Amino acid sequence: MNGLMRILIRIENFRLRKGSAQNLDLFVVAILNCFLSMMGLPWMHGALPHSPLHLRALADVEERVLQGHVHEVIMNVRETRLATLIAHILILISTYTLLPYPLRWIPTSVLHGLFLYMALTSLAGNEMFERLLLLITEQQAYPPTHYIRKVPQRKVHLFTACQLLQLILLCAFGFSPYPFIEMVFPIVCFFFLPIRHTLIPRLIDYKYLDALDGKH
Repeated sequence: MNGLMRILIRIENFRLRKGSAQNLDLFVVAILNCFLSMMGLPWMHGALPHSPLHLRALADVEERVLQGHVHEVIMNVRETRLATLIAHILILISTYTLLPYPLRWIPTSVLHGLFLYMALTSLAGNEMFERLLLLITEQQAYPPTHYIRKVPQRKVHLFTACQLLQLILLCAFGFSPYPFIEMVFPIVCFFFLPIRHTLIPRLIDYKYLDALDGKH
């Protein structure tokens, strides 16, 4: 998960500068996870959607109008550990003030609504979600995204369909009520690698794939 988070937050649009600091963070997390493993405690790791939302909260955003479409552009990100430190201090305080009794007073539906809100707000800027919207958008109203100018429309939709199919498979295995099916989840994730590097290039040319997800 740390590797996935690193890919998601290191894209060029976020304008991050302190690459070496992130490497140090991963090293410290790895050392801490060694001690957590010896004590039988859960690991620390980057998680969705918290990590991208945290980065977005530290960013200075500017709205720009391009060909009639409003786009948010990240101008600067305050790369600080202070926000993370304060967040974890509040989590530590909540473990003693909310557990176990006050937390029982909060309805489960409220927590589900909070998680749903976090998931929906994290869709902003997600390229797969934006390409899904293209399926129900008239071609004249397409946003001036770089890959739309370089890739044929049917190739864009084909790539989106491949991603959607893989997402459905992940959800089917990851959220299955049967434990023996959940055990296959890591194997399914592993087979996505040869699918991406061997099967999908047979359907979509490399030059189009570089435009669609070359940064990832």
